[in-house]
Parts: sequence; C-alpha cells; structure tokens
Amino acid sequence: MTYGNKPGGYSGFHKWLHWLVALSVLTTIPVSFAMGRAAPGPMQDNLYNFHKSLGVTIFVLMVLRIITRFTAGAPAPEPTLNRFQRAASSAVHGLLYLLLILMPINGYIANSLFGATTPVFGLFEIPPLLAKNEAFADSIFTVHRLMGFAVLGLAAIHIAAALQHYFIQKDGVLQRMLPRALGGV
Repeated sequence: MTYGNKPGGYSGFHKWLHWLVALSVLTTIPVSFAMGRAAPGPMQDNLYNFHKSLGVTIFVLMVLRIITRFTAGAPAPEPTLNRFQRAASSAVHGLLYLLLILMPINGYIANSLFGATTPVFGLFEIPPLLAKNEAFADSIFTVHRLMGFAVLGLAAIHIAAALQHYFIQKDGVLQRMLPRALGGV
C-alpha cells in the first residue's frame, strides 16, 4: 500500500468507502449474534439472509477500497505518531483489510458447502459454488465465527484508538477520515 502521495486526509471517495464498510461491519456484528440466538423460523431466516447480504456488500466495498488505496494511495502517517503507534496502526489496518476480504469469501464457501444460495437483499441470489457437504460446512463456519471475533476485537481497537487520538491526543488522526462537514481535512 502506498503512503505519502496525498496531502492532508483521504479522498472523499475513500472516506465514503471507509464509513460504508464501518456501517456494514457494525451492523453485521449484532445481526450475527441475533441470528444465532433466534428461534428457527422466518425471523432467523431473515437475519441470516441480511447477514449474507451484508457480507457480500462488505466484500464489494473492500475490493473497491483496496483498488482505491493502491491507485490513489494514502496520506503520509500523522507526524505526531511514534514508531509503535505507526506499527500498531499498520498491523490493525492490515489485519482488518485481510479479514474483511477473507471473511465474506469464507462465509460464501461455508454457505455453498451447506447447500444454500447467498441472497443479496432480495435482489438476486448467488448460487452455491461447491457440492453440498454439511460436515465440512460446519468446520468452515467455525473458522468464520473465529474470524468474526477477531474482526470484533480489531474493530474495537481501531475505534478506541481513533477516539483516543481525537479526545486525548487531539492530533488530527481521526480528522483525516472524517468528512469536511464534520471537521475532516
């Protein structure tokens, strides 16, 4: 990923992608917990379908984010960050990017092995990719859940760091990703 070729903050398009991914991730987390606790039936089916739709959305948005990141680059790291903060930031961002690409792929593979289609907001369905194998699907779904907990932890770290930079360090890190109307650069 390239750094340092953009003055100030991220492009407006990159900010939009960031906040759409954030909204999708922060929506799918409680949906995933609710669908696992819902009684079998229409409500649980709707939650699963919404979760799958969000997964497809996250995948598409992340592909666009990666393309944008490689083509447009990113601003240089905030000069007030020390070496540890830069390394931690790079690690958290890199892992989030990786997991937010791999999780939807993993979920689609597990769903395919389960023998189910992947609905996208009731507009269309993505057919299964693989032959039905529910035992293997269970293993892949377990990996999906573990990745979900990793995303939850990384998202919490990411949000906590952004808030710490905004409220405590007051160093402009969060403003780089905020829209101009909200004080961004």
